[in-house]
Amino acid sequence: MTENIDVVVIGGGYAGVMAANRLTQRDDVTVTLINPRPSFVERIRLHQLVGGSNDAVVDYRKVLAEGIRLTVDTVTRIDAAERSVELAGGGTVDYDYLIYAAGSGSADPSVPGAAEFAYPIASLEQAQRLRRVLDAAQATAAVTVVGAGPSGIETAAELAEQGRAVTLICGEVLGPYLHPRGRLSVAKRLTELGVTVLEGPDAEVTGVTRDAVKLSGGHTLRSAVTIWTAGFGVPDLATRSGLSTDSVGRLLTDETLTSVDDARIIAAGDSAAPSDLPFRMGCQSAVQLGPQAAETVLRRIAGEQPATIDVGFAGQCISLGRRAGIFQFSSKDDTAKKSYLGGWPGAKLKELVCWSTVWQLTYEARKPGARTWWAKDDKRRQQLQAKHEKALTTAELAA
Repeated sequence: MTENIDVVVIGGGYAGVMAANRLTQRDDVTVTLINPRPSFVERIRLHQLVGGSNDAVVDYRKVLAEGIRLTVDTVTRIDAAERSVELAGGGTVDYDYLIYAAGSGSADPSVPGAAEFAYPIASLEQAQRLRRVLDAAQATAAVTVVGAGPSGIETAAELAEQGRAVTLICGEVLGPYLHPRGRLSVAKRLTELGVTVLEGPDAEVTGVTRDAVKLSGGHTLRSAVTIWTAGFGVPDLATRSGLSTDSVGRLLTDETLTSVDDARIIAAGDSAAPSDLPFRMGCQSAVQLGPQAAETVLRRIAGEQPATIDVGFAGQCISLGRRAGIFQFSSKDDTAKKSYLGGWPGAKLKELVCWSTVWQLTYEARKPGARTWWAKDDKRRQQLQAKHEKALTTAELAA
């Protein structure tokens, strides 16, 4: 009789669910998914939760394959030596292999007053809290959104479309990822919605109070509700567990997503740093890294050499309220191109992306391993070669 193999997946986001589902290809693998919430969170819809047009949650029974054990709890420590994880609710869970898909959340803001008075929206609970705050605020209350990445732009547009008085503080530039042509399209739509967009050297936030935001140019803006979308961070679980991480806490791995410390630990999603060259955080990379992390585990179980990762990008999709959006096309290496799709077609494509992402999870649950839809990025090989050559040069100079 074949011995059963226990695989624990930490984190039930896009990467974790994809990994857990793909692992079910083998009947002798028992998969346990540990997640702090009983429902799957559509993070790419959290701005809609804030605006009241979507609750941003999906029942795990829809996106998880039958037979996967869902444990609603939080992992507080990984004991690599004992091959077990400790839970906040008490007890431990043993594993033969561990997939670390702990995800990401709001980075702790260093700006004075931001942690105390601004509202982040990177998690379900944070978005729900902000929704209650906005519901209690007057319709004419000044709302300030700090951060001009996708989350900031989408939140500002969502609230402005409802008639809120919104100011978007960008720092240096609106939509740093966007090509200048796409950026102009976004700026035009925000203007149509009545959003005041502040960008440039005088638009850095230097302080936040209960009812105001201070800027680097010396100005102070009245703000009844300040929303913080500037920056993402990762949990410190890997660091606390004594595993090697990059400067922000992502688990360091090789190109097969295997921890540099332990061949039984594999990472995926926002909390992974393969070759210390992490991919852009988001569901686009997560749904590719999750199944590839699972494939690394499955190949090790089969006694085969794991394949190196292939991740490619198609672009960035941003909603601009319910009636407009933009899809900024990119090369596979995640560099924005001149081309974009805006307006109502952009909104329809954004909705299709949100729907299809959950569909991918559901499809993988029904037919694990049936799809390998990610693009391939040849430029990563060039980056790895350049990094290797730099390391050799540094070693030669030190000798």
